[in-house]
Amino acid sequence: MSAQPAPDVTAAGALRVAGLRKRFDTSEGPLTVLDGVSLQLARGESLALTGESGSGKSTLLHICAGLEPADGGTVEVDGRAMTGTDDAGRAALRRGGVGLVFQQFNLIPSLTVAANLSFQARLAGRHDPAFAADLAARLGIDGLMTRYPEQLSGGQQQRVAVGRCLAARPALVLADEPTGNLDEATGDAVLDLLLETTAAAGAALLLVTHSPRLAARCKARAHLRAGRLDERP
Repeated sequence: MSAQPAPDVTAAGALRVAGLRKRFDTSEGPLTVLDGVSLQLARGESLALTGESGSGKSTLLHICAGLEPADGGTVEVDGRAMTGTDDAGRAALRRGGVGLVFQQFNLIPSLTVAANLSFQARLAGRHDPAFAADLAARLGIDGLMTRYPEQLSGGQQQRVAVGRCLAARPALVLADEPTGNLDEATGDAVLDLLLETTAAAGAALLLVTHSPRLAARCKARAHLRAGRLDERP
């Protein structure tokens, strides 16, 4: 994996970003957060993205997921264009090929843990009750399946969010601080599951984290600074 443009790696490429640009208008004038960012991530690979708060890490993930438009450049997921596609096209690609773990969990309040866990997989047409049950056990939420999000702690909600993402078996997993609300031991276990499950499924993992210790566990690292990526060994 390289945080710079790399040679063509075959159709197994899960994520290709080229020349991505994004800026926001502020009271002090335009603020550039992404300035020609390029990266490639193949299936089975993991990349940890670090950077200071406000450096644009979450913005990069949101653009890769089709949740936010770019001002320039391209994003392809599993060989299909995410940028330059209409809302319906981006939603279809996201539903079938992208798994998201948000900082804010984004669980559906009216659904039980079991229903939240299966929600994305059902949309993608890949619901597997046995696989979902195994994920729930490994995440330590199998005893919470009849509860609702409001009845869970922040750490429990985070684990449900991770399980919901993985249950759909996406080609690309985008995880924004997925262990931020967990204690160190539970966070390590969740990262283990993310790394093992994505690798076993032949998926790619793009992980945003502030933790150098967790970042070091991914196959590659990159640091976002002044709108550009620096490779980290």
